[in-house]
Amino acid sequence: MTDEEDVQLGPIDYLVVEWPGRQPQGEVAPELLKLVESGTIRVLDLAFITKDEDGTVSGIEIDELGEYGEEVEMFAEASSGMLDDDDLSEAAEALEPGTAAALLVYENSWAAGFASAVKRSGGQLVASGRIPTQAVLATLEALEQELEDE
Repeated sequence: MTDEEDVQLGPIDYLVVEWPGRQPQGEVAPELLKLVESGTIRVLDLAFITKDEDGTVSGIEIDELGEYGEEVEMFAEASSGMLDDDDLSEAAEALEPGTAAALLVYENSWAAGFASAVKRSGGQLVASGRIPTQAVLATLEALEQELEDE
């Protein structure tokens, strides 16, 4: 086992992405693979669920994704054990009926060295957050409008 001081681990995040209908159309997997191959992220867990029109939630195995399953097959073994049935149920509560979703738990491996340096220097993370893309775009649009109005 590696000594805790030697472990370089970036921040861990999760996403729940919803698609109308039963499944995505295969455009996301190549982009996810690019992130992994570039070392930007490391996939820890990936799960798929559906929520039927009546609210029934079911898991989807990668081989049930049909032709699009091939796109994510390389992640079939990604299972750190962080996602459990409670997580899948909680994610399902956020879904609209008649949708499919992917749950992704990933390490921000790009930040591992920085996080280790912070820890070695005696620092610690005291706050973290994410600014929604829509909020950034709205702010930029408002600023642009202000400039035009001047």
